Amino acid sequence: MFCFQCEQTAKGTGCTKIGVCGKQPEVAALQDLLIHALKGLSLYAVKAAEMGHRDEKMDLFTCEAVFSTLTNVDFDPARFVELIAECEAYTKALKEKTGLSLEGASCTCAGKSQAELVALGEGVGIKADPTLDEDILSLRELLVYGLKGLAAYADHAAILGQKDPAVFAFIYEALAATLDSTLGVNDLVGLCLKCGEVNIRAMELLDAGNTGTYGHPVPTVVPLGAKAGKAILVSGHDLKDLDLLLKQTEGKGINIYTHGEMLPCHGYPELKKYDHFYGHYGTAWQNQAKEFDAFPGSILMTTNCIQKPKETYNDRIFTTGLVGWPGVSHIGDDKDFTPVIEKALASEGFPADTDKDTVMVGFARNAVLGVADKIIDAVKGGAIRHFFLVGGCDGAKPGRNYYTDMVEQIPQDCVVLTLACGKFRFFDKKLGDIGGIPRLLDVGQCNDAYSAVRIAMALADAFDCGVNDLPLSFILSWYEQKACVILLSLLHLGIKDIKLGPSLPAFISPNVLNVLVENFNIAPTGTVEDDLKAALG
Repeated sequence: MFCFQCEQTAKGTGCTKIGVCGKQPEVAALQDLLIHALKGLSLYAVKAAEMGHRDEKMDLFTCEAVFSTLTNVDFDPARFVELIAECEAYTKALKEKTGLSLEGASCTCAGKSQAELVALGEGVGIKADPTLDEDILSLRELLVYGLKGLAAYADHAAILGQKDPAVFAFIYEALAATLDSTLGVNDLVGLCLKCGEVNIRAMELLDAGNTGTYGHPVPTVVPLGAKAGKAILVSGHDLKDLDLLLKQTEGKGINIYTHGEMLPCHGYPELKKYDHFYGHYGTAWQNQAKEFDAFPGSILMTTNCIQKPKETYNDRIFTTGLVGWPGVSHIGDDKDFTPVIEKALASEGFPADTDKDTVMVGFARNAVLGVADKIIDAVKGGAIRHFFLVGGCDGAKPGRNYYTDMVEQIPQDCVVLTLACGKFRFFDKKLGDIGGIPRLLDVGQCNDAYSAVRIAMALADAFDCGVNDLPLSFILSWYEQKACVILLSLLHLGIKDIKLGPSLPAFISPNVLNVLVENFNIAPTGTVEDDLKAALG
């Protein structure tokens, strides 16, 4: 195997024996084969679209299949065998519909065993062509990883009924482009930036789905302690799964807690109305083994972020949607959470109330822009000197204490915006306020990056300047491919001087990095003192 799509990849170069995430070589090969098959499907999908043929069911399948290969989503080889078979069926149907036989889109997986598919996957992986130019490989992989993040957002949006054919069309276009040997560096750079542009549309759709269904988040105090009684913990990102679980647990004497990126769900009016939706438990995804082990109830994993479960809670953890781990009970498309509920009722639950302080959530775009005049006056009056967007993915690799130290050392006349699970390095810090404006504003999940973009653009409009001219610094942490596509979105918007850490992506070649540095002045995080000095002048 060879995989270097995440920040924690082995030795900073690539996982070759087993994924740092826990991915086995067999799963890595099947994921490689699935992406290869999806590229072939995309060749036909592009031609079919030119002939006026479009299949929304296939569009949704493609997003789900691409999303399934994102880090920490699905580790179950049997599920990938099914996805590969479905992909081949769609490809054959398009081949018949178009009457074409396209090079690079052959269907060779039908009837093959899992072992045979693994062998095929080993022949089409990232390093399959040792003669491929380093920079072309780098940009193709950057594009594919951007597409994995884009597909995730498009899938989240589609679950809530928000779809745009243009988003699906680009996914096909870009996947097909990675097979085109005539495309050079400039062509691929353009496609990567277009991926960022299309992702803004996908995040806009997701924002519309979340706020249209559950209301705009409002500032909300969330307890970090527990309430005596039976309990279910929900991790991942999916608001609809949480909503369905809350409905199915009403009146059953079970309290629902969020974990990880589900924390911002407490700010949505249509979710916070449930009396048994109590509080938040734990921190970021990489701490789940310890935190899940100590949780005295059942656990539901939605979307990505799962790690190998410990035996001590293997019978209490459930997956749903695209998440999968071999041997873990999976809740299917019917979303009947009865097994999760029954396991919670059979578990001991929390024996007593505990008080572990609180945090504030709900500072998405509507809440922040609702006090925009107050913020603008504070900036013009000198009360607020600078804004720092400190956020992104958290992880276990050394070096991430930088983000805690940064937030602690940011001067008292500055405001910190944060989003995604990177905030768990400092989410419970008491930073105070500036004239009633909290100094730490939780914008939401990584899925809510659109809110941060809208806030920045609104402030730029208010001050009649570009985003790069604002007293605003982007200090980002990354781990997986949603972070990759958010970075591409920021680059599409022309945002410069981004600090990225704790290390730069292994899949970025030196020459491609030089392009990013020359055009966007992107740089790795340094010392807190130096980065603060650069930001504040």
